[in-house]
Amino acid sequence: MAKVHLHMISDSTGGTLSSVVKACRAQFEGVETEEHFWPLVRTRKQLQDVCAAIGENPGLVLYTLVDDALIGALEKYCRAAGVPALSVLQPVLELMSGAFHKRSLSEPGLQHRLNAEYFARMDAVDYALHHDDGQKNDRDLAAADVILVGVSRTSKTPTCVYLAGRGVKAANVPFVPGIPFPEEVSGLTRPLFVALVAAPERLIDIRRNRLAHLGEMRETDYLDPEKVQAETREARQFYSRRGWPVIDVTRRSVEETAAEILTLLEQHRMAMKDRP
Repeated sequence: MAKVHLHMISDSTGGTLSSVVKACRAQFEGVETEEHFWPLVRTRKQLQDVCAAIGENPGLVLYTLVDDALIGALEKYCRAAGVPALSVLQPVLELMSGAFHKRSLSEPGLQHRLNAEYFARMDAVDYALHHDDGQKNDRDLAAADVILVGVSRTSKTPTCVYLAGRGVKAANVPFVPGIPFPEEVSGLTRPLFVALVAAPERLIDIRRNRLAHLGEMRETDYLDPEKVQAETREARQFYSRRGWPVIDVTRRSVEETAAEILTLLEQHRMAMKDRP
């Protein structure tokens, strides 16, 4: 099969479009594609340059433009060139317009305005970075929305950072076998505690790769199968005693783990509201 060119055109950063294309592209195997990414296209001159590039490498055109004039010019060019083009936003905008009984503003980049939500996300990212792996575990952890607990290499940090991007203040505290878990942390009532676990063999693989990256090739208790099994068993027993929800991340992506945590957080917040 011949290589298919994918042209992605956005009047903003293109993050939304890139995510949609990535999600859809993953459903097709055995297809060779070449992606052409065109962000911040907001003038006729910029669009003309993009159209010239499409003419040189015809393929699929996907766009998230909101300016009607630019959309019309792009659609006209694609029809004349016999190139299929699709707006990723338009069906959603039309559905919302009908439901809200309003026209969309058609202003590029509104989702990236420096509003309160934006600063809340930045604050959440800063919080996650300063409360990683038990740092400052005796200071303002009560302000966290979520506290993740897990043994080493259970994806606590990347999950916290991902949640922070959604505006969630997430901290993580390691579970270390043989060392009492901090009572000042486990006694908190406002945050949602979520325990992350993984299969011992998966943990060993990740830990070995991590050590190799650091130039450490020796076999240690950190990699010993019996020790790791005992470690995960002790952790699970502790989580069970605390009654914390447990998520097995062995075969989950960070995005999938975060999605489940967000659902648990919503339930937790509702339960907190119902408390007398």
